[in-house]
Amino acid sequence: MIVTRPNVAVIGGGLAGLSCARHLQDAGCRTTVFEKARGPGGRMSTRRGADWQCDHGAQYLTVRDNRFRDEVARWEAAGVAGLWEPRLVELTAAGTCARKAPDSVARFVGIPRMSAPAGWLASNLCVHSGHTIVDMQHDRAGWRLQSHEHGVHEERFDAVVLAVPGPQAMVLIAPLLPLTARQTAADMLPCWTLMLRYRTPGIRFAPGYDAAFVNRGPLAWIARDGSKPGRRGSEAWVLQASAGWSAAHLEDDDETVCAALLAAFAELGAPPPDAVTAHRWRYARAGNGHSDQPEQDGAGSEPGLQREAVWLPAVRLGMCGDWLAGGRVEDAWLSGRALAAQVLTSMACTASS
Repeated sequence: MIVTRPNVAVIGGGLAGLSCARHLQDAGCRTTVFEKARGPGGRMSTRRGADWQCDHGAQYLTVRDNRFRDEVARWEAAGVAGLWEPRLVELTAAGTCARKAPDSVARFVGIPRMSAPAGWLASNLCVHSGHTIVDMQHDRAGWRLQSHEHGVHEERFDAVVLAVPGPQAMVLIAPLLPLTARQTAADMLPCWTLMLRYRTPGIRFAPGYDAAFVNRGPLAWIARDGSKPGRRGSEAWVLQASAGWSAAHLEDDDETVCAALLAAFAELGAPPPDAVTAHRWRYARAGNGHSDQPEQDGAGSEPGLQREAVWLPAVRLGMCGDWLAGGRVEDAWLSGRALAAQVLTSMACTASS
């Protein structure tokens, strides 16, 4: 008997999409990942230049679920992730600097950059970078996708997975399934991020700590990128603004944002950098109070309050992402895995040659 291998399109090359695609492919499905950026990773992202690099998205990841613990162990064995043990402090509203006591939270990072685990996951997948999907059409022959850059994709797909932030998923499915769009809508919080480089010999910021939770002014988190294992290049610091400040200044230009955040950094004793780059994450993290991101370090998810994934078998359309499952890097991976399981059950995917 000839068994047809279901053909699944995954829109979004972040950790949720890559996790879903890998699990589907390992089970015998054909998968194609469409990613609008130049490469996979999503918010597990690193900006690079000729002599510098800086993680400007997720700063680290934590592990709570044993399944994800096993996955991170595989990343470690492959040399694309490792433990980060920074000298960590909290800068209070009163201006004091309190060193955080050692805790039980193990913080992992990608090596040599935060995007490395995503690159490893994508290594044996079909990934189309530079494809911003703007329209999806469904009929009896399956799904047809259209990208902004390349027009209508010639291949038809048996199923589609949306592994993008909730608001972006809603834009794509609202014309097709408006009721579902309203029911699954999720708030996403923004984040303005600065990447600072210190290239001049003798000029650097050496406060006696590697990273800090900042509980005053516009900043929420600062970290010396070079304190993470495997980093090379010029001295680099990342500054991340609080969600509230970022939302209030979401449409400000880069120059205005840089001026405000650099002024706050200078108040901590930092010298002016030799170069600075700003990045606005419009959809930085789930707005449910749970995240790996610095403002919510150590926060715990409440079981049962989130759905890991959404699967609509009638039209073979699914959604996954940290915004559904809790907000952490771990939640993104688990969400992709959960959706893959639903797809496999629904479509009875089996490997064939």
